[in-house]
Amino acid sequence: MLLDTPICDFGWKAPDFTLKDPYGESFTMREHLGEKGLLIAFICNHCPYVQRIGQCLAEDAKLLMAEGINVLAIMSNDYELVEADSPENMKSFAKDFGFTFPYLVDDDQSVGKQYGAICTPDFFGLNSQGELQYRGRLDDARMGDASGRVPELINAMRLIAESGNGPKSQSPSMGCSIKWRT
Repeated sequence: MLLDTPICDFGWKAPDFTLKDPYGESFTMREHLGEKGLLIAFICNHCPYVQRIGQCLAEDAKLLMAEGINVLAIMSNDYELVEADSPENMKSFAKDFGFTFPYLVDDDQSVGKQYGAICTPDFFGLNSQGELQYRGRLDDARMGDASGRVPELINAMRLIAESGNGPKSQSPSMGCSIKWRT
């Protein structure tokens, strides 16, 4: 089921969290909220939208991290319902796409719910104060260069890093619904 995310709630204070990656290492949002901000991506393994952007996400995240902008990815799906999203499969998914950022398991789905994540992929761009400044997609394929790719997310995160504020115009994320436990 294809879903769109709501418009950005500028200034919304992102709640802190501590989640583990599939290897058991803990990561805290506040520790990754650098002076140039933090990108949080809600993704999963089985979603065709995430699979389609996996390589671009890996490349864009590497570029942002080289510029001092931190990146975390979170998998909030019920992986007992969708085995493809299990922590074991997250390891191979991250390796296959070359993720250089932590890919975290939201076991109890509390972080996805606190953030109001709707779909995968769903991108949240925070400034250094932990305030939401971007809620949108990786890029806008409706316009751009010959490849059709406009790096909307990169441009938004660079603006947040420079000014603390996100762009006023943002394209909502689109993707598969998050698989909540019942």
